[in-house]
Amino acid sequence: MNGTTATVPRGKLADRAYRYLRDGILKGDLPPGTVLAETELAETIGGSRTPIRQALGRLLQEGLIEVGPRRQSIVRGFTPEHRREMVLLREALESVAVRRACEVMEIDEIDELRILLIRQRRAAADGDNEEFLDLDEQLHLRIAEGARLPILHAFLSQLRGFVRVARHGPPRPPLALAEIVDEHERLLDALESRDVEAALRALTEHLERSDYAARVEAARA
Repeated sequence: MNGTTATVPRGKLADRAYRYLRDGILKGDLPPGTVLAETELAETIGGSRTPIRQALGRLLQEGLIEVGPRRQSIVRGFTPEHRREMVLLREALESVAVRRACEVMEIDEIDELRILLIRQRRAAADGDNEEFLDLDEQLHLRIAEGARLPILHAFLSQLRGFVRVARHGPPRPPLALAEIVDEHERLLDALESRDVEAALRALTEHLERSDYAARVEAARA
């Protein structure tokens, strides 16, 4: 592997390492508490330690890893207090995006959200949690994108990384996932009708029920 990466520009190697690590963290392949050793990662991904160090620096800035007591890079975990804070932040930031989207989002962009919703409903029926969460992230960020608020979109992108890690746990049953799709549909209906109050209400109700663990228990009861 090292032979094939020798001609790859260092910047591209750093990007490759960053994507590899970030995907592993978000999907739970690298769970909270995992020590990310530069030498081992360089052997796994290919290349030298320098692009690995650059990738770890980006993840540290994003808050997905932290520095341990021995100066190791460790995948960050999130407490229940962190998760409650995430809900508060999402409600504040996404409300801005939804309000603006009701005013400026084009109808073809809303149609694209409908396609994401169809795919998410299919993933829910199949019990495909990873695909479902990928589509969930795309849908929420597309609203911020359609609102023409690039700085807010960047903030939400970072926050969504935290949310994804905080949601690691047992797979959610199809019934719990289907409820979320229904909530998304109510939000999109309000966006399409340009009903700001209904859209904000749908968003708030959706985020206040974002305790997926509680949904799982309710679905199994």
